[in-house]
Amino acid sequence: MKSSLAILIAVLVFVLAACFNGGASPSSGLSSTVRATATAQAHLTIFAAASLKGVLDKARTAYEAAVPGMSLTISTDSSSALETQIEQGAPADVFLSADTTNPRKLVDAGLADGVAVTFASNELTVIVPTDNPAGIQSAADLARPGVRVIAAGDEVPITNYATQFVGNLANEVGYSASFVADYTRNIASKEDNVKAVVAKIELGEGDAAIVYVTDARASTKVATVEVPASANVLASYAGVVVRASADAAAGKAFLDWFAGPDGQAILTGFGFLSPS
Repeated sequence: MKSSLAILIAVLVFVLAACFNGGASPSSGLSSTVRATATAQAHLTIFAAASLKGVLDKARTAYEAAVPGMSLTISTDSSSALETQIEQGAPADVFLSADTTNPRKLVDAGLADGVAVTFASNELTVIVPTDNPAGIQSAADLARPGVRVIAAGDEVPITNYATQFVGNLANEVGYSASFVADYTRNIASKEDNVKAVVAKIELGEGDAAIVYVTDARASTKVATVEVPASANVLASYAGVVVRASADAAAGKAFLDWFAGPDGQAILTGFGFLSPS
């Protein structure tokens, strides 16, 4: 009888141990930092570049499944606008930017908890409406008289990258010495962020625009024009935990996860490149 009782107790101990330590836990395979957040309810607000919207919609589902009790709110806009909002006290836990400049501003101002983490890179392309009414055949046509170019605001990261790109194109064989000036003259409007730029082209309210490869890939209503690889610009994306976060540890856990293998797999699926 005693031996039977001892066996029963041993079986119960084994089962309980498996429940608490089992590999079937939703947080298995995650870092110890991430697993630590799974023991309590938590909520994070993520401010992110507009070009990350699709990625973060998928990342939110994956992360909430991996970390029980966690919920994410995603807010997207131009990186420059979001950085300004954080400076002004907007409640955010993590900031994911389409450049390294805006996260570095927060670090330099003492508004970030830790250093900026580079998590992805992107390239540029030229998009046109699918019916291409202006007959854009190459990037050189961006400077052709009468072409309506849609751009973003001066402080938006895509504009900084596009400016570098246009400058590089001006040095390519076959491009005129006045290419930069002619391109600039063709800018018909400046939008709040890159998603708004794409929307204008989708609606046929512009003839062409310079956007990220990932944004062109995400739209079924635009076509791309081949650009010289030698002139392209690599855009680096970086993120920081906001110092004013109510749960900086959970914010860091998410940023580590997003920059790690699971986040990289999602980013790659949307056409982003590895961090440069």
